Amino acid sequence: MVQFFAIQSLKGRIVFVSQARGRYSAAPCPRNTGLLPAMPVRLRKFIGAIALFVLVAVWALLAMAVAQFPAIRDNAVLSVLYYVIAGLGWILPAMPLVSWMSVRQSGS
Repeated sequence: MVQFFAIQSLKGRIVFVSQARGRYSAAPCPRNTGLLPAMPVRLRKFIGAIALFVLVAVWALLAMAVAQFPAIRDNAVLSVLYYVIAGLGWILPAMPLVSWMSVRQSGS
């Protein structure tokens, strides 16, 4: 059985020492250390708006290309069903992006 010992490093982080693997940090991810500053809300919304424009443009181009498939183009019922699904389908990938844009950081 491997034993772990928790010690505090000179930088103030908690570092675990094990007999088997040596030292490793308890928080290797920069998000967990608090070293990165929070992104300003205006910058977050600007990046999200650009990403939404790109998403809608790419989605529209792909939807127009797929609409020209003979199976969709020649069948009226399938064509209407496709346009309803393709017209509303961009909302699913946009939802996480919009929720990321609207999240407020605790520091801002």
